[in-house]
Amino acid sequence: MQQPRGDEMRRLVVMRHAKAVATAPSDHERGLAARGRDDAEQVGRWLRERGIAPDAALVSDALRTRETWEHVTGAAGWDLEADFSAALYAAGSDSAFDLIRETDAGVGTLVVVGHNPTMASIAELIDDGEGDVEATTGLVTRGFPTSALAVFTVEAAWADLGPGSGRIEAFHPGHG
Repeated sequence: MQQPRGDEMRRLVVMRHAKAVATAPSDHERGLAARGRDDAEQVGRWLRERGIAPDAALVSDALRTRETWEHVTGAAGWDLEADFSAALYAAGSDSAFDLIRETDAGVGTLVVVGHNPTMASIAELIDDGEGDVEATTGLVTRGFPTSALAVFTVEAAWADLGPGSGRIEAFHPGHG
């Protein structure tokens, strides 16, 4: 993997898991619904069409987020092992920021797949308000439904990531 220099842009993709089934033995074991699988694959194609390919991925270890990752990667054509994180499953915004800050400095593009309200909060907090107007409007007006994702450019090192440190470049509402 190419090492970004300190002054190079990084890219952060924040994604909410795809639509899950309503019931399972536990919340952690809820898998994707048929619509969720379709939506995740559509998101993967959308990312591939934009040339977005991650160097690393941080994914909640819940079944629905792992399955979301599987369908996104299959449709995007990525061959990347994610870091499946039990901590991200239960993380609030502050804890999620801490997990993202642990990303290796050499990672140029990071995908994070988790749960609401945390993913919506991260997306809103990280935005510096100076990015793509259409993407910002989409994020604000549509909220962060299942399969939604926001793509940010980040100038700061991962270790310095925090509120206002990313510029939104694209928003995808997640379902066709």
